[in-house]
Amino acid sequence: MNKTSKYQFTIVVPVYNEEDNIYSLEEKLSAFLPQSIYSTCVLFVNDGSSDKSSERIIDVCSRNKDFFYIDLAKNSGLSAAMKAGIDMAQSPYVGYMDADLQTTPEDFNLLLADIKDHELVMGIRANRKDSGFKKVQSKIANGFRRMMTNDNVQDTGCPLKVLHTDCAKKIPFFTGMHRFMPALVMLQEGKIKQIPVRHFPRVAGESKYHLWNRLVAPFVDCFAYRWMRKRYINYQIGNSNIES
Repeated sequence: MNKTSKYQFTIVVPVYNEEDNIYSLEEKLSAFLPQSIYSTCVLFVNDGSSDKSSERIIDVCSRNKDFFYIDLAKNSGLSAAMKAGIDMAQSPYVGYMDADLQTTPEDFNLLLADIKDHELVMGIRANRKDSGFKKVQSKIANGFRRMMTNDNVQDTGCPLKVLHTDCAKKIPFFTGMHRFMPALVMLQEGKIKQIPVRHFPRVAGESKYHLWNRLVAPFVDCFAYRWMRKRYINYQIGNSNIES
């Protein structure tokens, strides 16, 4: 039996070369779990890290009964790591946060409070602690994405999100998918809510984002999304006699 099926909520944490943050993640996540409004577990997805992230993840999972992990055989990117975590999750709800701790798991309760009535509840980074250059890049990328997708989402880059697991599993995944999760949920006619959450400066490790994957790649991916949207298949089953 998949151990996540015993919980109501699974937090997926993709990790790529974040060895300096693993023990801080353990502290923050283990403090949140008893406070979560749903029974919650953590699923680390090690995305082929080349540093000590994998051994530290195994270490923290060995002493926390609600922590689990999977290792990807090679580095496959954030969208692939998210897909792997969602595919593994068997709880009714699944969430996602970055390993850089620029958001806090404490704010998951803000999102979980509305998850019953929305397929996706996502954060908006309030008072962002990033550099001015990063903020400008994000503003340009978000504006172009909204124009191309009509998703009306203010901050799709916020890494704090909660979804119904069955909805998340239906999302068509592709490289760069994580930038379009709200738009992809809307293809299923899912309801979305945005809630302000706290944002913190990075205190350990290095950002994996640069001009290409923060600004240029999203522009290219928008056209991939537009192509896919026209061909997306969405259906709902009415009556059936297949169940015994």
